Amino acid sequence: MPTVLCFNPGSNSLKFDLVEIARDAARAGEGRRLLAGMIDNIGKESAIEITRGEEKIASKKVEAGDFGAGVAAVLDELSGVAKAELEGLALVAVRVVHGGGRFTEAVRFDDGVRKEIEALEELAPLHNANSLKIIDVVQKQQPEWAIAVAFDTAFHATLPEKAWRYGIDRKLADKHGIRKFGFHGISHRYMLEQYAHLAGRPKEEVTIVTMHLESGSSVAAIERGRSVETSMGFTPLEGLMMGTRSGSVDPAILPYLMKHEGLSSEDALNVLEKKSGMLGISGVSLDTRVLEKRSDEDSRLALEMFGYRVRQTVGAYLAVLGSAEAIVFGGGIGENSHGTRKMVCDGLDGWGVRLDDRLNETVENGDVCLSLPESKLALWAIHSDEAMQLAHECAQVL
Repeated sequence: MPTVLCFNPGSNSLKFDLVEIARDAARAGEGRRLLAGMIDNIGKESAIEITRGEEKIASKKVEAGDFGAGVAAVLDELSGVAKAELEGLALVAVRVVHGGGRFTEAVRFDDGVRKEIEALEELAPLHNANSLKIIDVVQKQQPEWAIAVAFDTAFHATLPEKAWRYGIDRKLADKHGIRKFGFHGISHRYMLEQYAHLAGRPKEEVTIVTMHLESGSSVAAIERGRSVETSMGFTPLEGLMMGTRSGSVDPAILPYLMKHEGLSSEDALNVLEKKSGMLGISGVSLDTRVLEKRSDEDSRLALEMFGYRVRQTVGAYLAVLGSAEAIVFGGGIGENSHGTRKMVCDGLDGWGVRLDDRLNETVENGDVCLSLPESKLALWAIHSDEAMQLAHECAQVL
């Protein structure tokens, strides 16, 4: 099977995986992970860690002032611990957050693709630029390696116009390409395909609601294997309240803050992107694990607001779909926070949702059905393996 080196950049971290997956694999879960690693705190005191199965094969501090330096450190480390695997490398796969309306599937990277990704940097200024920095270093150090990119927006290319078009002046929106794009598509697609596999059904017959719940969170309504609605929009700021992001708010708040706080438009946007969400409400942390251990009122409120907005969105999407067979929790919070899962499910009794409380409180990680037998909708926690999905999508270009 071809070997693929996957890079998944975050805000200040870089995950990387070396996997084997056949070009004609039916789903990402058919691949095999050879090793996994991460560099965290890029731009600060960075450290790299690499594991092969359960064995930690590298762990040390590295110089990673930016993502380019981080990738250089990764390649240097892999040249020692994974030399044999790299010699047979078929492809480098890189996650790109924003593909706009142009990219609906993974593509081989070339100069034309670069220009189109650069043109979208304004909509995802940190993420798209970091993906290009990764590619620049790979091309410089290993020019013979083929590179493909997959886009977080691609899965949502099937949204109907009534879902993706905003209720603003049509000519103005079309002139500037303003529309809902949706994000976390790589994760939502993985959850769809993995659920279909677990349920023993073709994905084209599956109608479900999926949740990617992490510091950045989104929900998707999937009808017969196609995304028909999702909570993030033109940018990843729309939708749920998140770790540091406000999510959807009255847009008039921005000019109000600018006027009364003397803020520029960039500063006002920064408040909504980096100083809001669970961090802004709790005043303590964006991490649900930290907040769940605290007893103060602000931390409790932050968790309740997060759970409420997820439940509100899931309920709306069940209405959009008319009927669904399952609700899937994914992402670090969805997979591991039994408190969040309970808050979401407890408000969906009217849909016939019945959570197995005992099982819910004991399960962490893995793919597990959490609903009672009498539940009208199946409830699943699925480990969303973005690296495997990234490799699976990019392997199609070989």
